[in-house]
Order: sequence, then C-alpha cells, then structure tokens
Amino acid sequence: MGYDESIYRRRVGDNTDAGGPGDYRDDYPPGDFGVGELRASETTDTKRQAVSPAALDDVFDDPAHGEPGRDRLAFHIVWEILLLLGVAAVGYLLLRDDSGALRGNALEQLLVAGAALGLIAMGAGLTLRAGAVNLALGPVAVASALHFAENGDRGVVPTLAQAAVAALVLGVVVGVVVVVFHVPGWAASLAAALGTLVFIQRRPLPVDVQGDYDPSNHALYLFVGVAVVAVLGGLLGTVKSVRRAVGRFRPVADPARRRGSVAALLTAGAIAISMPLAAGAGVLLASSAEGPVAPASGLEWTGLAVGAALLGGTSAYGRRGGIFGTVLAVALLVVGQRYLAVRGWEEVTPAALGAGAIALGLLVTRLVETFGRPKSAVTDETQWQTATPRGNTLGDRTDSWSSLPAQPTESRADAWDTERWNGDR
Repeated sequence: MGYDESIYRRRVGDNTDAGGPGDYRDDYPPGDFGVGELRASETTDTKRQAVSPAALDDVFDDPAHGEPGRDRLAFHIVWEILLLLGVAAVGYLLLRDDSGALRGNALEQLLVAGAALGLIAMGAGLTLRAGAVNLALGPVAVASALHFAENGDRGVVPTLAQAAVAALVLGVVVGVVVVVFHVPGWAASLAAALGTLVFIQRRPLPVDVQGDYDPSNHALYLFVGVAVVAVLGGLLGTVKSVRRAVGRFRPVADPARRRGSVAALLTAGAIAISMPLAAGAGVLLASSAEGPVAPASGLEWTGLAVGAALLGGTSAYGRRGGIFGTVLAVALLVVGQRYLAVRGWEEVTPAALGAGAIALGLLVTRLVETFGRPKSAVTDETQWQTATPRGNTLGDRTDSWSSLPAQPTESRADAWDTERWNGDR
C-alpha cells in the first residue's frame, strides 16, 4: 500500500481548507519519512510568497551556472585607494631624487609611456574580464612599432590604419579559434604571439623611425584620453548585466563546457578589439623613441600589461574588476620604472618589473575572488551546511508516527454503516 493512497489522505471538502469535494491534498509536513523532501516542489507551491524584482533578477541571471547576486565592490574601492597612495609615495620618492622628473619634457615622456602602456593594459584587462586573456599584445605592439618606423613618412593616419587593420584581422582569427573550438584564450593567443615573432624576426637590425611625428606635443591629451576610456569601461563593468555578459566565458563548472552564443560573441569581440589597442600603443612607442626601434619579442610588454590589469584588480579568472584600478596600476608601473632608472638599478628590467606585477596581481586576484563574491552566494553556502542531511531523515525523526494527522472518524463510520448492508433486506 503506497503512502499516496486515499487512506493516508483526507478530503479537502471535509475541512475548512480551500477546495471542492473530492479534492485531496497531502497532510504530511515536509521531511516525514523522507517523502516530504521528494515532493518539495509540490508542497512549496501551496505556500508561494511574493518575490522582489531584485531576487528574480538574481535567480534568472545565469540559470544554469554561476552565483546569484551582485559582485561586491568594497574590496576594489579599498584596493584602489591603496594604489593611489602607492603612486603618490613613488612619485614623492622620484621627486626627492630628481626634482625635474615630473616637469617639462620628462613629464611628457612619462605621459606618452603611460598612454602606450595604458592601451595595452586596456586590451589585457578586457580579455581578462572576458575570461580569455590575450598574450599576443606585446608582440603585436612591437610589430606595429616596426611597421610605423619603416612607413611613418607616409603619414601617421594611413600607417596607423594599416597596423590596426592587420591587428584586427589577427584578433578576429584568434577569437574565432577560441570560441569555435572553445579553447583557452592564452593558448590560442600564444600561438598568435609566436606567429607575430616571425614578422619581427625578419628585421634583424634596428629600424630608424621615418617621419617626424612627435606624440609628446599631445602627451597630456593622449594620457587623459586613455585614462577616461579605461575608467568609463570600468564603470560600465559595474553594471551587473554587462559584467555577467562580458565575463560569461568564465568557467563555472566543466571548463570545456560551452557557455552559449552570447559568451562566444562577446569573448571573440574582446580579443579582436584588444589587438588594435596594442597596435596603437606600438605607434606611440615608435614615435616617441629617442633612437631606432629594435626588434624584440615584446613579451615584456605583455607582462607589464597583464601585470597592470591584475594589479589593478581584474581577476585572472574573468568577469570581476574595479573602476580606476588599471589606470592607477599603469601610473604606478610607469613612475616606478622611471624611479628605478633614476636610482641606477638597471638590473630591474621591464621583464622583471612585469614578472613582479603579475606575481602581486595573482595575490590580488585571490583577494578579489574571496571578498568580491556575491553576498547571497555566501548565505546560500551557509544554508546548505546547516541543512539536515537527507540520509538521516528516518533515524533523526523519532516522532514520525506520532505526527500522523488524525483520520476523521465520521468517514470511517460511513464506510461500515450497517444500513448500507441491511437496507435492501
């Protein structure tokens, strides 16, 4: 005899509950005999409560995967304040050793270097947020610098356009490979970086810069423009729908599991956009160089850019990031590199500085993932930990039989009424 048969149910019409005659409902509280838990979806329907629009937004934000709720930005605010204090401290040390380091032509060179690194760091931060970091940014910047050095006399705009289009095509190819085969961005972009090195290695000797374009005349506008775009991107990333959409490629279960067409489109777009940003940085590097542009791997620029993005608070896992962090990290690295040069510490090369920035940035990522998670996710984990295990339902509930509802005696009497048996005799 099953527990769902009529002897264990009572008519709704026989009591004050809503419903018509002949309708039945379960009278057992959830958890009795383990049956209530199996029918949780049915019992909860009778006790629905009003749900706020914010809660519904959390529920349907990423139905299959992910954590409901809004990422917390408190850690990013605190960390960005610390970065600002760090920039001020290093700037003070630089002025103490060289009072003219932040004036005149020296300041213009710093601003141009900050704009160039800022462009590459924006590309690194964008691809990091998309969950597919681009490691080819540095080599692309060096290749663009060599191209501008060779063809700068044809005009800044045409030469920049050629480099940007070539970089965009490369970015589209890498993006398609990443999203179609659903492979890690670092692997596909590493192949693109090695392919770009073939272009660079075809020039064994330094290349003299052709043309007379000097970006130091617009140094302030260049740096402010890059900073404004980076900050606006960070502000846009605080919108939960945008943040989730851009970072949807971030793995939340099996990394090889596809995350949908929206994730594929946005991730491929992020990789494609990051390449022209690196090309623009290469033009700034070549036009501001004091001598010939030497062929190099460009991996040190990749390290500086990825290190600046991580140090600014962008998570290495994707999606999460701050607002002013990338700009402040770029300023810290540029000013710090100039301070190291003034002190004569030549052994601290750009590659070493980039390695240190990445190492510290990975620590920042751990903090971002720890303190930047949605608050509701922590609450959900607490509820799961305090929930009663299903396997102990029968052993722990000693009052299961005593909690059975009393059966109506009137209905039983009717069933055995003697008039029904003797009425026709």
